[in-house]
Parts: sequence; C-alpha cells; structure tokens
Amino acid sequence: MARVELVMPKMGESIMEATILKWRKKTGDSIELDEPVLDIATDKVDSEVPSPVAGVLVEILFQENDVVPINKVIALIETDAANAQPAASPAVAQSAPATNGQSAVSTGSSTGSSTGSSSGSSSGSSQSVSVPYVPTAPATATAIATTTNRFYSPLVRTIAKQEGISQVELDTLPGSGQDGRVTKKDILAYVASRQSPVTVSSGAVQPATADGAQAVPSTVHRSPSTVEGNVEIVEMDRMRKLIADHMVMSKHVSPHVTSFVEVDVTNLVNWRNRVKDQFKKQYGENITFTPIFIEAVARAIRDFPMINISVDGTRLIVKKDINIGMAAALPSGNLIVPVIRNADYLNLVGLTKQVNDLANRARQNQLKPDDIQGGTFTLTNVGTFGNVMGTPIINQPQVAIMATGAIRKKPAVLETEYGDVIAVRQMMFLSLSYDHRVVDGSLGGSFLRRVGDYLEQFDANRGI
Repeated sequence: MARVELVMPKMGESIMEATILKWRKKTGDSIELDEPVLDIATDKVDSEVPSPVAGVLVEILFQENDVVPINKVIALIETDAANAQPAASPAVAQSAPATNGQSAVSTGSSTGSSTGSSSGSSSGSSQSVSVPYVPTAPATATAIATTTNRFYSPLVRTIAKQEGISQVELDTLPGSGQDGRVTKKDILAYVASRQSPVTVSSGAVQPATADGAQAVPSTVHRSPSTVEGNVEIVEMDRMRKLIADHMVMSKHVSPHVTSFVEVDVTNLVNWRNRVKDQFKKQYGENITFTPIFIEAVARAIRDFPMINISVDGTRLIVKKDINIGMAAALPSGNLIVPVIRNADYLNLVGLTKQVNDLANRARQNQLKPDDIQGGTFTLTNVGTFGNVMGTPIINQPQVAIMATGAIRKKPAVLETEYGDVIAVRQMMFLSLSYDHRVVDGSLGGSFLRRVGDYLEQFDANRGI
C-alpha cells in the first residue's frame, strides 16, 4: 500500500492560500479517481478538489474553515501501489515563491490561522500531488523592492498611496496573510484605525490627516443598534463580506459619475425574435441580448480606448486587450464577474457561446480563478431584474462599468419623410458609471452614446 499526499492546489495566478469550506469525505471513506474530496474557497472563487487517485482517505490534516497555504498537505489517501501513478501538476511541481502575494484584481482577502498540521511521519511510501489544475497564463506578479524587501501587492500599494501611507509606515504594518504579507483587509483596517473617529452631522468638519489633507472616514460611528420585535439576524456569508469590502473600497477610491442615454432597440429586438430558433438549431445555443450588448461595447471601446484603462497613482495603464466582464448570478444570490477575453475578436456566435458557458458554470459553481481575472471593462444587466436603469459601482481597478436596463415598449416620436409620428418602439436605458479622476463627462458621455448608436443601428437584415 502507498500513501498519497493531497495538497492544497494553487488555484490560479497570485492565489497563495485557500479556505476549506467543507469536507465531502471523512476518514475511512473510499474515494474514486477524480471524485470531489472537499470544497475550498479563495478570494476569487469557490472550487471542488478532486482526488488524484482511487483509495481510502486515512487522515485529514486540516478542518473546515481553516485557511491553508498552497502546496500544504491537507490529507493522506491510501491506495494500492500499482494504481498510485499521479503526476504532480505544474502548480505544485514549481516551488512557490516565499514572498508572493495577491493580485491587483483581488476582491478581498481571506485571513485566519490554520489549526491543523502535517503529520510528521506516515507508513508506506508518500507522494505529493495536487488537483490537475493548470493556470491558463503564467504567473506574472513580481516582487516590489522595499526598504525591508517585503512584498506588497499592487492593490495594497494603491490603497496606501490613496491614503497617504508612507513606505516606512507601511513596512511597520502587521500582516495576516501568508508569510506576514499585508492583505487588503489589513490595510483597510489600518486606514480606519488611523483616522480620528467622528460622528458625521450637518456642518461637521472632517479631521485632517498627518499631511494636512482633509480625510474622509472609511467608517462612520453610529449609535449601537437595538434589536427589537420580530426579527431574524443573518450573518453575511464569506462572499457577501468580500463583495461588501470591495464595494466600499471602490466608492472610496473612485469618485463616481453616472451618465444615461435612452436607446431605441426595436430593430435589434425584432432581429433576435426572428432568428433565435434558427440560431438554436444551427449552433446549439440560445442567443440572448447580452452577447449583442457586449459586441456593441467592444466596438465602442475600440473607438474610445481611454475608457479601457486602470490607474496606478499618477500613471494611466492603457489596456490593449478588450476583456469584458459580465455580472452573473450565483446560486447563493451573490454576483460574480466572469471575463470574456479579447471580446473584440469574437463574432456574435463566439460571444454567445462564451456568455452561455460562463453563465452556466457560474450557476453551477464551476468557475475557475482564471475565468474571473483580467477584466478591463464590466457590463451588468439590471434589466434581468425588471429594472429600467441603474447606477452600478465600478469594479476596481477598472474605471468604468455599464448597466443595461429592461427593454420596454414605449411611445416614441419618429421622424419620417411625411413628418413626425408617434409609434410604439422597443426602448431601453443605458447607464455608465465612471471614475471621474480620469474619465471626464465628455469621454464618458461620448462612449455611452456610441454604444447606444451601435445598438440603434443594428442591421435588422443581418444574417447569423
């Protein structure tokens, strides 16, 4: 008999730890090859960990809710030596840098201490393997030199710069991440603690920071709430806490401005109604409005490339790739934003396949970390919920996000060769929230109008 070590897999670029959500197997249970053994969660996505071999689970080294570094042994599986032929994936075969950290697109940080520990010895031969998950892109994070050779992620550095935290001050900040690294949660907590607490009231003056700049408190002290009457107290789940932190951070970092346009999409609606059955028969996919919206957005980004950027201090990073994120609902009711890469190179069939695939895998909790990384612009369809318009919050580090409202029949004035007439048309609102530090009203408004123009000019005679 041989014992195979099941290790915490590296779930994508810059992921250095994961939280054990649930063990699907207990000690003594038989396990088939590729059968899910446990569920884990990172800052970006939840995932199953399948068994690399068939055998019996003989030891569990970490418990549920433990935060475990990647490449750490989490369980031992006993298997027949003849069948023990697992190959370590590149995520494990390559040693993880001791000073790696989270990426700038991370939506949060999992912190905590592991209560389990690896067994000092085990009977039989032991092999170290992980889930056969290979990231689609090589890790590109590089350590940033500091006075203490300490690594800080781009996100942590951006927040520090926004808050006027000096390098010396940052180097003294304790970190709760792997190897003592400072996570987003750590620095946001520090920002809240270093500002003088005030109660915001009409005409109140905010405290000044050390450099004399007027500070905006990240938390407002409120009177303790009392729970009375017929109520139920529900704790936020892990993902909702991450979303909450990310939304507060986005509003704090970016001054939001929202522009609106109303668009006549009658030709688009009529075309889809006419071809949807044929499209399904020919390509095996249901065509929704989302890929059509994404096509128009990608074309408009090519016209206005400065909407496809991110901010690094006083530098603008212009993204050459057009990677459009689309908000998708999870079974829990939370939202996640999978990314369609190089959307401007895909035709409508390709976009439809990508949209349907990502939406289906989101509903089944089968998205991989790489599926939600690298977005340069985000689209959210609030019309799905029957809303006519919305003011979405920017998905950092992007600088703009567009919302599409519900399509409704409305009376509209049409100009004809015989004069103006009132007709029933399919109308919808588009809204664009953008970072007013770098996107002014001219750029934001012109970009949104261009998207609307592409939708209004949709060719009703277009083929599929």
